[in-house]
Amino acid sequence: MAKEPRPGRVKTRLGRDIGMGAAAHWFRQQSLSLLHRLHDPRWEIILAVAPDREGMASRVWPAEFRRAPQGRGDLGARMKRQLCHGLPGPTLVIGADIPCIRKHHIAEAFRALGDHDAVFGPAMDGGYWLVGLKHARAPATLFQGVRWSSEHALADSIATLPHHRIATVATLRDIDTAADLLLSFSGNTPGVKFENLSIFERGGSAP
Repeated sequence: MAKEPRPGRVKTRLGRDIGMGAAAHWFRQQSLSLLHRLHDPRWEIILAVAPDREGMASRVWPAEFRRAPQGRGDLGARMKRQLCHGLPGPTLVIGADIPCIRKHHIAEAFRALGDHDAVFGPAMDGGYWLVGLKHARAPATLFQGVRWSSEHALADSIATLPHHRIATVATLRDIDTAADLLLSFSGNTPGVKFENLSIFERGGSAP
């Protein structure tokens, strides 16, 4: 899932620290890197874009990846729409702002769905970077009442899947603030390498 990388419309919490233009630039480069890094014949990548019309026509995203509109609603409604798309087989939804996702993380999540109904990839802040379902069917309660953008998001989401066998995979760091970015850059997130740190705008602040 990815928003069109326009300043002031994407990664605004990060933008308050480093500048909105710098945050949008980082998100664009990170998203494109993620798409190419995860490209693999074992699965199909579908880019769920927002805003719908702009994202479907955007020249930012590579043409080789199929796109789908995220549609209306809060984050839960938009994720549920992607998970329950009706295609055969298990489906995973990931965010585009986690630099350390690698192919082995995706493969691990698909393996977990072999004997579980749902899978989550926890994030360090109490949210999650991945959610997946074994079948394109979900209870009507899925994602209802979740306190998004809080430390309760993962626990709340799991609670909306009663009587489901739920697996968890690796805990990874997402990037919401300059502190997250610098922690990743400094090597505190295993496997992450930023090729440059020249993203702070004049007027932006770094911790």
